[in-house]
Amino acid sequence: MLNNKNWRLLPILLIALAVMAACAAPTPAATDAPEPTEAPVATEAMTEAPDPMADLVAAAQEEGTLSTIALPHNWCNYGGMLEAFKAKYGLEVNELDPNAGSATELEAIRTNIGNTGPQAPDVVDIGMGRAPGAAEEGLFEAYKVATWDDIPDSVKDADGFWYADYYGALGFWVNTDVQPDVPADWSDLLDPKYNGQVALAGDPRLSNQAVLSVVAAGLGNGGTLDDVQPGLDFFKELNDAGNLVPVISDNALVARGETPVQITYDYLALAGQDEFAGNPATTFVLPETGIIAGVYVQAISAYAPHPNAAKLWMEFLYSDEGQNIWLSGYCHPIRSAAMAEAGTVEMSDELAARLPSPETYASAAFPSLDQQNAATTFIAENWDEAVGADIK
Repeated sequence: MLNNKNWRLLPILLIALAVMAACAAPTPAATDAPEPTEAPVATEAMTEAPDPMADLVAAAQEEGTLSTIALPHNWCNYGGMLEAFKAKYGLEVNELDPNAGSATELEAIRTNIGNTGPQAPDVVDIGMGRAPGAAEEGLFEAYKVATWDDIPDSVKDADGFWYADYYGALGFWVNTDVQPDVPADWSDLLDPKYNGQVALAGDPRLSNQAVLSVVAAGLGNGGTLDDVQPGLDFFKELNDAGNLVPVISDNALVARGETPVQITYDYLALAGQDEFAGNPATTFVLPETGIIAGVYVQAISAYAPHPNAAKLWMEFLYSDEGQNIWLSGYCHPIRSAAMAEAGTVEMSDELAARLPSPETYASAAFPSLDQQNAATTFIAENWDEAVGADIK
């Protein structure tokens, strides 16, 4: 449970949410949108069914299966989340392409319209910048979870087509057995000692994490959230120097030393350290400049073969239990402020000690929706010509 000694991130979470509220652009409304369904609310008259979720649980169990996509088990402790969901409700989970990026998730919805088979995802977890356009395209079904009011207005669609779930900050994860000199800032990555060692955790033309990595590098080299060209210039310089490895880095590549310096989220690096258990030795640092926070969102496919299972999944994710599972995976859950006030945050001394100090997050930038959309489009259209590295 929450206590003042251990809940070190609360001030930064509150600051971050305030920043997001100040900078977020108005959410585009989906065209011809149906009225969103909402989670049932218990009333005194519901004496025969005291559990307001009973009907939803029954409908989901009748469907029997939930199809997810792009949920690596070491990402925000999704492994624990999936197991807890299956144990609680008795549903099977069909896990599609765990390592897919946001663009691939949306394409999976498009290419499976009308397909009720196992290749059609019911739900997606994507970068916030891609959500409004997908909602306007009609890819999502509107649904508001029971804890809807705890999600800041700045990071959710007013009609319930998508809503933020967690966020993390980008930094450098280093295999110190291979590279003992840990870079302190973006400019350090240009040093010849990092030749053939630096890698992204995604393709900037497809992955939200990689897009924000380019934006962050730009912030550390004279750019702004509205001007990401310096980020492309930086990666061109990194590539020309021979320091950029043109592969999508993962834990195995970091462990083998093939990409000993990976640009990734704090929660992914910390989970990777747990997985390695000291072999190899690794460390994670946030850069001195150009710290950026990436917000992810959940949405239900408008063509979900299992729509009730999808809604039950959302209820679980946004419950206290689900939010604490994300926290245990070093993610910053979106309901943290409300849960802290209610005293339902579960933060151990060990978990608090593993997370970077609150002060390191103080300068983190939270791009608005407009800024993320513009950056995503600009980088996808200009990466090949500007940088010349085919990340795959």
